[in-house]
Amino acid sequence: MVSLARKNLLEDIPRFLVAQAGILFAVSLITLQTGIFMGFSQSTVKLINNSSADLWVTSQSLVQLELTLPIPVSELIKARNVSGVARAEGLLFSGAQWYPPQGEMARIRVLGFDPSGQLYRPPEIVEGNLKELHQPYTVMINTTDEDSLNVSETGVEVQMNSLPAKVVGMTEGNSSMISNPFIMTSLKNANAYLNAGRRSQIECQLPQGSSQLQCINKFEEIEEPANAQPSSEPRDLVASDIITFILVKAEPEMELSSLKQKLEKNLTQVTAYTQQELIEKTKTYWQQRTGIGFILGLGALVGVIVGVVVVSQILYSSVADHLKEFGTLKAMGASAGMIYRIIIEQALWMAVLGYLPAMILCFGVAYVINNNQGQLLVISAESAIAIFAVTIIMCIGSAIFAIQKVNRVDPAIVFKA
Repeated sequence: MVSLARKNLLEDIPRFLVAQAGILFAVSLITLQTGIFMGFSQSTVKLINNSSADLWVTSQSLVQLELTLPIPVSELIKARNVSGVARAEGLLFSGAQWYPPQGEMARIRVLGFDPSGQLYRPPEIVEGNLKELHQPYTVMINTTDEDSLNVSETGVEVQMNSLPAKVVGMTEGNSSMISNPFIMTSLKNANAYLNAGRRSQIECQLPQGSSQLQCINKFEEIEEPANAQPSSEPRDLVASDIITFILVKAEPEMELSSLKQKLEKNLTQVTAYTQQELIEKTKTYWQQRTGIGFILGLGALVGVIVGVVVVSQILYSSVADHLKEFGTLKAMGASAGMIYRIIIEQALWMAVLGYLPAMILCFGVAYVINNNQGQLLVISAESAIAIFAVTIIMCIGSAIFAIQKVNRVDPAIVFKA
């Protein structure tokens, strides 16, 4: 049985290699498309995964991680006094302009955090250290963004918005497929870069017929002299400054659902999310509310369809070329089940022999791309196993089409000229 299935495959080596090349292409297409989709999904929430916070508190208007309204620092101060909160830190996240000494300007995302804090620490710092971000107007960039930012080494001085910035460190694993390059700096520096000339004010009023006071955060621009020079050191944040998120670490044995309710009750117009809730909300936005997720998902589906078509054609052609052999088996009294097993086994051999080189190739491609462009192509152990299962199902499903032809074989074909 096994030898007959192998004989059908290896009888014509050049044809066998061409057939396996077709399966390799189909499996590679599925793997790369799903890998890009997974890399895209993970990159949208990379900032969240880099944090150890239990809860993320932000404006009620949040749509996804990078689309929300700011909140005043006064909310951070109040959050620290809520029972059940072990630690609360501010995070400032917004867009800015990057002006390198040479080359074109770029749009960036400034990420301001407490370098001495515990709830957000950028992973894999390959050059420099966090302590250097305490210095005035200093930043870190990701190694994969060097070309787009026109910065090749630390020590380079650039301009961010209207203020100077010195690159003092490099990181890895802090890039996003759908976002502008991340620039990491201290909360004080980020406030100077992003919020200079802005302040917040909370206005509260009692609606007619209501007993509940309603408060609104309002932000206004502050006019500065045209010849104003940046101070030698950014000032500390005050209650009227603005941030984007409050990262909260709950006390041991504190239920997060209960702490969420306390924070939303004691703070003004905010919503608290667990880490997983914010991840799901952000992923859902990019996968379902934008065309990016649809296109990448469609690519993975096309890969499966192509694979089914390729394998079906190969198996159907192989069966057609061996109709006399199958007719001989029928004439000798072979059962239909025996013939089906031969074809299905042939399909399994094709699946395994096409899958292994395809995965080796895809892992190599992923290694090269991720080392140069960040985690854009993700092939996890779970996805590799799932793709192998899809390959098996794809090949066995394709074998059904070939089996239909064998069902119509007349054993008398053996005796025809």
